[in-house]
Amino acid sequence: MKKELKIGMIGAGRIGKLHGDNLAHSVSDARLVSVADVYLNDDMRAWAKGLGVEKVSADPGDIINDKDVDAVFICSSTDSHAELILQAARAGKHIFCEKPIHTDPAIIKEALAEVEKAGVKFQVGFVRRFDHNHKKVRDVVASGRLGRPHIVKVTSRDPEPQPMEYVATSGGIFLDMTIHDFDMVRYLSGSEVTEVCAFGGILIDPEIEQFEDVDTAIVMLKFENGAVGVIENSRAARYGYDQRTEVHCDKGCVQVSNDRIDNSMISTVEGVFCEKPTWFFLERYNNAFIAEAQAFTDAVLTGTETPVTGIDGLMPVYIAKAAERSLKEGRIVKLDEVMK
Repeated sequence: MKKELKIGMIGAGRIGKLHGDNLAHSVSDARLVSVADVYLNDDMRAWAKGLGVEKVSADPGDIINDKDVDAVFICSSTDSHAELILQAARAGKHIFCEKPIHTDPAIIKEALAEVEKAGVKFQVGFVRRFDHNHKKVRDVVASGRLGRPHIVKVTSRDPEPQPMEYVATSGGIFLDMTIHDFDMVRYLSGSEVTEVCAFGGILIDPEIEQFEDVDTAIVMLKFENGAVGVIENSRAARYGYDQRTEVHCDKGCVQVSNDRIDNSMISTVEGVFCEKPTWFFLERYNNAFIAEAQAFTDAVLTGTETPVTGIDGLMPVYIAKAAERSLKEGRIVKLDEVMK
């Protein structure tokens, strides 16, 4: 059994650097040995060198074909994920892939079939499952302590709008932002979604209309276990990264509020004051990013199942497709309609 997992990083942008820093400094039994980015520049080279990584390339194939690499972290643009999964699986590499695998379910299924054929470990980067707050909600619900779930609620609001250059290639709010929440409702409820009804509007920046997207949305859901759910999204909360979850059950309710900059509360005659939520995902979820990378490393080294599987990567895309159709056609969409 290997005692160390040698990892190659494909993609050295914001999320790649976050994973790379964590692998180099915070994940046990993992070693970052190579980095590749098709847009490789001097800043990326300097960053990799600072981590002690000697193998740096503009060709992801250099990592996939490197016999010294046990596993790859795919942190490149979404449109490259599926093809890189196919190549890595065929080369016998274990794979961690950032979400989403792809925006087309048929292409996702093709990639997952190749992973299964190769017999390699595969994990999707739905990081919020590893957050201490959301995991607590899930663990309480899964324990049965509160009985059967009735209502699942997720609030997810970014602190400020993404640049229009990002929005142009993001795939839209449901496939880019709400995709995390579609995974979260499955995770919290322990059940699959059966029906979706979405509402949305352009309430923050009118420029987003050119991309046929919205910046504010509500998605209502029904689950196989009889529960109902609601997700609400905003591209601009202004006060910080608003991340709250709640599950109401037969015997009670479990809910979590935001992580704040600090937990102080100041009470005076003028009122009661506390700090704002942490600013964005880098601050809010970094410990969760470390935990998910550790979970992947442990699964590979011990030969156990990864905690976020290929199916977990596929189902939220189906839900996103149903939400897109619901918003466009103004009706409830059954998940079976988009899974045909």
